[in-house]
Amino acid sequence: MGNPVMRFQIVSKKPLETARFYGSLFGWKTGANHPMGFRRIDTGSPEGIQGSIFPAPPKSENFVQLFMAVEDVKATVLKAVRLGAEVVIPPAIVPGEGDEVAVLRDPQGLMFAVWRKHPEANTEE
Repeated sequence: MGNPVMRFQIVSKKPLETARFYGSLFGWKTGANHPMGFRRIDTGSPEGIQGSIFPAPPKSENFVQLFMAVEDVKATVLKAVRLGAEVVIPPAIVPGEGDEVAVLRDPQGLMFAVWRKHPEANTEE
């Protein structure tokens, strides 16, 4: 298994306005709020990756975050830390989905996530 980029996430201080902008610009559809507060994006195409819009924490800037697929989230987090990354959100199971995710900050300050789809989940987005 390689480690492809599987998802993107737009972290926004104004998620509703962000959803409206990209919906108007590209025709993206956004789902209802997830229990964690994010809106799933449907780009309307089987090509590329799908994403979501997540409300930014109070002191955060707006940014785009990539999610890379890994076989073992905890082992990848430990390796990333050895390489100089900082753990922002430790490995956790996504409520309602069962996927496992962790968010890190690389040595240059860019945030990214590592993600493992729930083993029983459908492999298609």
